Amino acid sequence: MMDGLSEKAAGLRSLFSYSNLVHAISGATGSVIAISVFYPLDTVRTRLQVDDHRCAKNTFHVLREIIQEEGFLGLYRGWQSMAVTTFLSSFVYFYTYACLQYFSAVGVQAFPTHPLPSTMTLDLLIAFMAGVVNVLVTTPLWVANTRLKLQGAKLHTAHYNKKDGPNKSQYCRYKGIVDCILKIIRSEGVKKLWGGTVASLLLATNPAIQFMIYEALKRYFKRFFNVAELSGLMYFILGAIAKASATVITYPLQVVQSRLRAGYAKVESSQTLRQNIIHLVKKNGLGALYKGMEAKLLQTILTAALMFVIYEKVAALIFRLMGIASK
Repeated sequence: MMDGLSEKAAGLRSLFSYSNLVHAISGATGSVIAISVFYPLDTVRTRLQVDDHRCAKNTFHVLREIIQEEGFLGLYRGWQSMAVTTFLSSFVYFYTYACLQYFSAVGVQAFPTHPLPSTMTLDLLIAFMAGVVNVLVTTPLWVANTRLKLQGAKLHTAHYNKKDGPNKSQYCRYKGIVDCILKIIRSEGVKKLWGGTVASLLLATNPAIQFMIYEALKRYFKRFFNVAELSGLMYFILGAIAKASATVITYPLQVVQSRLRAGYAKVESSQTLRQNIIHLVKKNGLGALYKGMEAKLLQTILTAALMFVIYEKVAALIFRLMGIASK
């Protein structure tokens, strides 16, 4: 019995280990810095995804339109809430990812003769599970963040029509993330905080694919160059390749997710994911599923690439300063 308690205590110590905390803080720090640097591109992406009547030809045209209509600060609308949400979401993701990696390694050691999935498959499963935990925990923050980002924005989409009726989200003024969450609960119900969760759960495949490709490329080039650590440029390139692949595969789900979080149309909010996709294609054509992808690719590739560089370098620096071997 004592042995069982000792094993549980050891498991808990591993779960709350210093190593996991370092990876979580490094990942969260990298994510916030990267999203802040390329935030205007994320603003463009969100506007194109939710604004049916914005017909700008390219990313730079939309950037110019927003500056003309709302001023330069319009490009950074909602940045503070995005930074907070990104930090918390990334912390949850990287912490969960590090914990799952540790327990998978323990499982391999405990059952050396048991058939196990390939390394790439294991990376995919771990990243997907971390993504699911992240979605369930942080979706209300992302819903609030989308509302704050669009608050006061000059959208070309009409927010009232006979079929949908007036939308409550258009008449609320939010002071911050907490205020936004409380007002959504009061005016639209708790369920609304998890708007787009099905799409988000499916989108957990995005970071899963991203991390699977990134880890595979990182292992390959470490062996190829016979080094323990790659250069910052290599991490940047590998991060860009991994994120570009994941984004192109999952982009239509991201469009539906943004529209559900924005909470503009009652019709879309009451439909299933499949019905939303069909409704959007019938209403605006097949191209609507890929609207804003140019901006998304620019933003997400550059952001992910920079995030991976900062994450790897910050984690390595902390481990080196504290004299602890990186796990």
